[in-house]
Formats: sequence, structure tokens, C-alpha cells
Amino acid sequence: MERYVAAPLLRVADAAAALLLAADLLVVAVSVLSRTVLDAPLAWADDVARGLMVALAFFGAAGALARGDNVGVAFFVERFPPRARRLADALNAVLVVVVTTCIAIYALQLGQFTEGQTTGSGLPLELTFYPMGAGAVFMALFALFRIGRHAATDIAAAIVAVAVIAAGCWLWTTYAPDTLPASGPLMLIGFVLCLIGGVPIGFALALSALIHVWVEGTLPGVIFAQQMARGIDNFVLLAIPFFILVGYLMEANGMSVRLIELLERLVGRMRGGLNVVMVLAMVIFSGISGSKMADVAAVGSVLIPAARKSGQNPGGAVALLAASAVMAETIPPCINLIILGFVANLSIGGLFMAGLLPAGLMALALIGVAVLFGARRPVAAPGVRTSLMKLWGGAAVTLGLIVIIFGGFRSGFATATEVSAFAALYALVVGGVVFRELGPRAALRSFVNAATRSGLVLFIVAAAQALAFMLTLQQVPHRLAEAMIAVSGSSGAWLFLLLSIAILIVMGAVLEGAAALIIFGPLLVPVAVQLGIGPLHYGVVLVIAMGIGLFAPPLGLGLYGACLIGGVPIEVTVRPMLGYLGLLLACLLVIAFVPWITLWLPHAAGY
Repeated sequence: MERYVAAPLLRVADAAAALLLAADLLVVAVSVLSRTVLDAPLAWADDVARGLMVALAFFGAAGALARGDNVGVAFFVERFPPRARRLADALNAVLVVVVTTCIAIYALQLGQFTEGQTTGSGLPLELTFYPMGAGAVFMALFALFRIGRHAATDIAAAIVAVAVIAAGCWLWTTYAPDTLPASGPLMLIGFVLCLIGGVPIGFALALSALIHVWVEGTLPGVIFAQQMARGIDNFVLLAIPFFILVGYLMEANGMSVRLIELLERLVGRMRGGLNVVMVLAMVIFSGISGSKMADVAAVGSVLIPAARKSGQNPGGAVALLAASAVMAETIPPCINLIILGFVANLSIGGLFMAGLLPAGLMALALIGVAVLFGARRPVAAPGVRTSLMKLWGGAAVTLGLIVIIFGGFRSGFATATEVSAFAALYALVVGGVVFRELGPRAALRSFVNAATRSGLVLFIVAAAQALAFMLTLQQVPHRLAEAMIAVSGSSGAWLFLLLSIAILIVMGAVLEGAAALIIFGPLLVPVAVQLGIGPLHYGVVLVIAMGIGLFAPPLGLGLYGACLIGGVPIEVTVRPMLGYLGLLLACLLVIAFVPWITLWLPHAAGY
């Protein structure tokens, strides 16, 4: 039954997400050309682009949910006894149905509530929220289909458990409301239990926010939906799906393979050459696609098999791949830099410039270790070898993409979002006209994959924004800021920096990277400014610390993703990964306490 119903629905969701992404790309490109060529700005373009992105986020998230791409912390649940693990998985499935159903209901109610209201350019406001609700309906349907994959007895037990908890809360709030604990501790308990049980991080965040809505009883559900939409209803964040699209187009049009093969031909046969190639490839791809997991997939899919063929330990190769992804967290146009700039009101161009030298320092450290401890091994070529002239030609074309990205920022010709849109168009033209490897089917697949991955990221951003709003209502950020100022007041900025690094490493491991930045970025950056720490410098420190946590065993979700791409169990990567993370942590401490490393380039560029 699921196969016959879910597959057509997935095709509809994929088509909707891909069309929304293509429409957004077209709107942004037309808007820029109209403004610069015709000197006739389109007043409606910004509102349309943002509305399309909200719908894209939820249709893309629906596709990700249908494919099982949502990840949670697997460390604890994997150690449950078999029966307990089956029950935990069934409970996860039921909770995802509850969350997605609530999002769909509240979003559709919000659309009904805003009927007759308009955006700044005069467009109907409900046109943002009804598509959001439709995407959430698809999410709820796919969540229901996934329930059918579990044993009926396990699902029945999970439904009974959820019903008992809900009935108990209702009875408590109805007959003894004065004895009910505050929503804050209940949110914390719910979030911790979700993490231990392996609930995907986006749904754990959303459920924690919903607990506040249900327990307090004073906040309508439409506010929850409004905050989720508000978390992604920003033109700046459109750079995320566009840069992710660039990464998939590079993989489809052959740019990725050409660059990696060129690097192998140039440095692959030196001592530790394959590892050096891996680090250099991550440096280059991170400067183009913006998405860390897209970078890991593009580089890992080529070089991890090459490492196996050359006799290298695949666990060590995956660990270096993950460490290189941490290094690349501050290489423009990193998505987490864009998110931090958005939530903390920092210059995205300034953050991009500030991240270059720290990334260079960490890259040199990783390359030094690769050369020092590496061996000379024959390097396996990725497929049929191409002539060196063609490889240099492909590298020159890729260099054009880098020029578009950095030239657009530096010249002020376009914003981050507009630059990312033209980078995607450039990758389309290169693949279809220059390399002639990007046919209609491959292009469509790239749009679907990019929309799905974007939905996965943007849904987490939306859920984190809703949770951050609920925490703000409880004055949690204010109290935490006061506590950190009090602790750091006598010791100075250095203790605040160390505490910030520790918090972001832990939260980067527990949460997904974007969620940690959304919650803690707006909180900590103003405190850093009060203590005399440059905001661009501090922002880069936060992003690197978050990256270390994101790929830190045993909880880091990024490390699980790298292991899936490399096809190795996480256990074999732990030991080498800890060594690489120790090296990167030492680099981070140097970066944190030598502000010149981050601030020299931004100051020289006028930021």
C-alpha cells in the first residue's frame, strides 16, 4: 500500500520542490538584471522570492522525510536492547507524526488568519502560509507512511505511551494547574529524552517549542507556525539552497571529478599525497558550494574509494575527510557563516573575509600532519584519466565560478543571495554548454537533490527559530548572558572565549550546527561586544567551535554523515578523528587569542 501511494506523492513533492527552487532562481536573476541593466527594480521580487523559499523549505523537508534523510543522535539508542530500540524507533515515528500534523494544522490556520493581509509590496500574505501548510501536509503523510514500517505491536505501544502522557498533562493542567511545573524544565526534559531516543534533530527542536505552547496555554499555535516561517522568511537565507544547488550541479557536470583528478595528478604521488589531495579538494569545493555535506559527498565519493584501492585505512580517510569539513567551516560561502550573519546581524561579506586566514591555518596544519605521517602510495585515478590540458581547462572554468562568488561580494554588485543565484546559473551553463555533461535529466535530479537537502537544512533553521522564540519569552537568553558576564567579569574576555568555545562544541555535537548558531549566536555576540571582542572575530570562533562539535564523536551528527558517505562504521573513525580534532582545537585556541588572524583581511577590505 505504501509503495503505491507514497511513491506518487513523493514524485509530486519532489516536482513541487524542484519547481519552487527553479522559480526562485529565475525571480532572483530577473530581479538583478532588471535593477542593473534596465534600472527598474522589481518591488515584488523580494516578497515573491521569500515566499517561494518558505514553501520550498517544507516541500523539500517532506522529500527528505520520505527518504529517511533526517538524522538524530544515534549514540544512545544504538545501545538499547533490541526490544527497547524497536519501541524507541516506533515512538520516534509517532512523535514525528504528531509534530508534522501540528505544523500542518497551525500553518493552514495561519494562512486563514492572514487572509486579506498583504506584504510590503502588496501581495496576499496567505500565499506564503498556505503553501507552507501544504508542504507540512506532505510531511505528515510521509510520516504516517513511515509508521507502517514498524511492527503493529510496537506502534500500538508507542501510541498508548503518547496518549497516556497527553492525557496526564491535560488532567494536570485542568484540575491542578497551580502545581504544574514551568514549561522550561519540561521543554528541557522533552528535548533530552528526544535526543536520547534518537528523534531527528529538527523534530526534537520543534517538539520542544510545542511543549511550551501546550503547557503554557496562552500562546496560540499559529504563533508557533509564524515563528517557523519567520526563521526562514529572509532573502539572505536564499543563498543556502542556491549554493547547495551549485554543489550538486558541480558533481553532475563533471567539475568535481576534473578538479580532484587534477589535484591527484599534481600532488597525489608525494608523501601523504592522497590525504593532501583530500584537504585541498575540500578547500576548493567549500569555496564554491557552501554546503559542508555537499562538499563531503563530492570529495568523499571520489577519494574514499581511491583510499581503499591504495591500501589506506578507510576509517582514517573518513576521519580526515570530516576534519577537513571542520576546517572548511569558515571558507566562503559557508552556509553557517550566512546563518550566523543573519541571526546575529553581522556583515556576511565581513564574515567571509574573516574566515579565510583561520581556514588557511587549519588547512596547513592538516596538510602538515598528512605529509609528516603519510606514506608514498600509488594513487588510484577516479575513472578514465583525462588529458592534462582538459583538466586545466576544467580548472579554469571552475576558477570562473570562484571569481563570480568573490568578485560579486567584493564589488558590491550583488548580495550574497544574488551572487549564489548567478553561481548556480553559471554551473548550469558550464555543464550544459561547455562540458556537455549536464543533460535535462541530470539537471532535474540536481534540482530535486538540492531542494531536498535545502529543505532538510531550512526545516532545522525554522524549528530552531521557533524554539529560540519560546526561550526568549522565558528570558533564558537574558539570564544566561548575565551569568556569563558575571563569570567573565573578573577574569576578562579570555574566560568568556573559553566558555563560548566549550558551549558551542557541546551544543554543536548535541544540536545540528545551524540550530546551535541560531540559538546561541544572537545571545553571545552582544555579550562579546560588551567585553571588547570584535564581532567578526568572535563569529568565526563560534562557527569553528560549532564545527568541531558537529564532527566530534560520539554525538556529532556531521561525523555520522561522513561515515555514511564513506561507507564505514563510526567506531573505526573515532581514534583518528580525536587526533585531528585535537589539532583543530589547538588551531582554534590560537585563532581565538590572536584576533589579527581573523581581522586583518576584513579590515584591509574595509569591513
